[in-house]
Amino acid sequence: MAQALDALEASLPGNMIHQNEDVNPSKSSVNVTKPIPYTFDLCNLLVNDPNPLPPNPSQAQLSATARDCAQALINQLLTTCPITSSSDGIIMALPPPTTPLPREKPLPSDKEPTKWEKFAAKKGIKDKKKEGKLVFDEETQEWVPKWGYKGRNKEGEQDWIVEVDEDKERKEGKGDEGRGRSEGRRERKEKVRRNERRQRANERRERKKDDAGAGI
Repeated sequence: MAQALDALEASLPGNMIHQNEDVNPSKSSVNVTKPIPYTFDLCNLLVNDPNPLPPNPSQAQLSATARDCAQALINQLLTTCPITSSSDGIIMALPPPTTPLPREKPLPSDKEPTKWEKFAAKKGIKDKKKEGKLVFDEETQEWVPKWGYKGRNKEGEQDWIVEVDEDKERKEGKGDEGRGRSEGRRERKEKVRRNERRQRANERRERKKDDAGAGI
């Protein structure tokens, strides 16, 4: 193996051999050849030189080795990466990375469950499977939206006659003005307002937790 390396060094031009002698970088060739080929990670502009350095290398030898690595990286970029010209200038497209790098920032911490998530976990409530925004109406034999315009949540509000719960009316002390389709509309709007109040309370609670975590 040593004889083969010696023969290879003897066949190379003198300006490619930097071992055991100081070489002026200004006279070095752009063609870099090493006994053990370089490996590259062009996306990270990384070149790995597996060739061993001589014992106690001089500063000139270290500089020459660094120069060869930089020159080999430039050669590899220019010969393997596509180069295009645009209005922004000359652009070189780099390949995907091959060297795994550590994270710049720590892993995000687990998000604290909301009040509803804690309650659902305690009661064993599971998320319902999403079934879409439409539901089949048996009376009209058509698919209608669950909410919104002509939604099933407004069912009964457009009926010309509405059944009234006499016991409920008697307990609430309401007269005719509290009956009918307007009652269902009020209940639906009140339910929406309750949900909005709960949402605002949850948002305030989350902001307080964030401020406390940030030390504000």
